Amino acid sequence: MTQAGRRPPAASGLVIVDKPSGQTSHDVVAQIRRLAGTRRVGHAGTLDPMATGVLVVGVEKATRLLGYLTLAEKEYTGTIRLGQATDTDDADGETIAETSAAGVTEPALRAAVTALTGEIQQVPPGFSAIKVAGQRAYRLAREGAAPQLAPRTVTVRSFTIQAVRRLSDLLDADVAVTCSSGTYIRALARDLGAALGVGGHLTVLRRTRVGPYGTGQARTLEQLAASFTVIPLADAADVAFRRLNLTEEQARLVAHGRRLPSAVLGDEPGAGPVAAFAPDGSLVALLGEEAGQARPLAVFVP
Repeated sequence: MTQAGRRPPAASGLVIVDKPSGQTSHDVVAQIRRLAGTRRVGHAGTLDPMATGVLVVGVEKATRLLGYLTLAEKEYTGTIRLGQATDTDDADGETIAETSAAGVTEPALRAAVTALTGEIQQVPPGFSAIKVAGQRAYRLAREGAAPQLAPRTVTVRSFTIQAVRRLSDLLDADVAVTCSSGTYIRALARDLGAALGVGGHLTVLRRTRVGPYGTGQARTLEQLAASFTVIPLADAADVAFRRLNLTEEQARLVAHGRRLPSAVLGDEPGAGPVAAFAPDGSLVALLGEEAGQARPLAVFVP
């Protein structure tokens, strides 16, 4: 504690958490707030309570990175159970239909998976955090007024079957998925079951990667409670985004919210945010292209 009796400011940076099953992403954020000693904590990309794995958490100034990290590609492993459909499309829901999957062949299963790979139209689950007329879809669904959600374009870059197990009239398929932001693995399970005519839901889900951050960097809440550290802000941005080294004058302009010619962004001006660094190695801002200029999206220096 400082002489004034106040906790020193929390360091700005990212924490890669290995989220346990049974906790919401908000539960994890609440625990990181206590460990970091600040309320300025957020996460990039919600994980359902049932799911485990990589949850990217930002502390202090690093919360300003989260909106851009949320858009990063993600990887998952999981298990889809065919022969049962649930109201939430996962094992936390109530079974609403059962149809024997004994007749589902592996060639038919793999063909159905292939049809759900690439750029597809996906209807999000009714039990989701999407807002409908100002209310979360899951709240409406719990009140018996499940909304009709519009399909969204998502990209499933890879959807593969790792193993198949038959359990009487049920079939469990272990899968691996690499996909764009906004893709619901629960919805893939639901749509796979529908395509095969037997219904399906997700019984296990683990997120193994968000952008550049994988399970190898993730720490459990118990490990963080024993030793709480963050990936420093500059290091986190350097790993997650393309790097741009500014001159002293460019850094001064960007720090004051000024724009630069888009030529500073190099050959990929529209390829997403760029992390701009001052000559001393400090992170100045994230830059993006707008109207032929490099515009500060988030400024990190005072």
